[in-house]
Amino acid sequence: MPERSYKTNRSILLGQDNNALVYLVAINLMVFALLSFIKIIYYLSEIPIELFYSQMQDWFILPASIENYLSKPWVLFTYLFTHASIWGLISSLLWLWSFGYILQDLTGNNKLIPIYLYGGIAGGIGYLLLMNIFPVWANHIQTVQPLIGAGAAVMAVAAATTTLAPNYRIFPLMNGGIPLWVLLIVYGLIDFATLGSANAGVAVSHLIAGGVGYLFIQQLRRGNDWAAWMNQFFHWLNDLFSPTKKEKAAPVKKKNTPQDTQEKIDALLDKINQEGYQFLTSEEKAFLKKASKEDLL
Repeated sequence: MPERSYKTNRSILLGQDNNALVYLVAINLMVFALLSFIKIIYYLSEIPIELFYSQMQDWFILPASIENYLSKPWVLFTYLFTHASIWGLISSLLWLWSFGYILQDLTGNNKLIPIYLYGGIAGGIGYLLLMNIFPVWANHIQTVQPLIGAGAAVMAVAAATTTLAPNYRIFPLMNGGIPLWVLLIVYGLIDFATLGSANAGVAVSHLIAGGVGYLFIQQLRRGNDWAAWMNQFFHWLNDLFSPTKKEKAAPVKKKNTPQDTQEKIDALLDKINQEGYQFLTSEEKAFLKKASKEDLL
């Protein structure tokens, strides 16, 4: 990853447009709030809480049985945003924010969601296969605990971020900072320690997701962007449901002014924030370097 040759006070803000990290956090919070609200209704209505799990929560989480999964295939996606407890939710979101913030800072906004989805879905598929292939679980598949939570997806984000910049340092005031690879080890130890009471399939799903995060970055370095088709699809959906669409006007040649220069700088900084510095052309990098020397940034 090339070092940035410009200076800027911009950072990833909560209210920023197309902030993938905020979107993921918001979706996880909304799903938890929705299920919690419904659970409270069950409780206040004196409906047995077991019915809440069978009638509501089971439609969001990934069962171990392939037969049960095929009756609700969407759970391979929804389980990534579903948490059974507030502590599980908080833990997932804290780790997601820790690694996701750094990933967005290095690559822009359009890699985080694809890595999250790729890792979580791959981990879910691995979990289903493991549970149904090996007799130790397959022989009593209906009693095996389902897969729930963002753990696998967050592991993919953590592995991808560390693969991208293993020596990226956090807490720089602490003896020069802590390398990101150390944070990954800490997260891994905590993650697998909390899975001690779960079946091995859950742990394997996290390992598979971590491997997907690693492969994503390795392929990106080779020029294969696995996120490209997904981002194009998201853009298509956004255009489809956008209330207003502005037609592109034909370019009009005009003399450059200080305002034009600042607008170009803003556009390039936005491009960096969306896609990452490495996706700038050599001319764009040279323009930013010149602007930095002239103290325009």
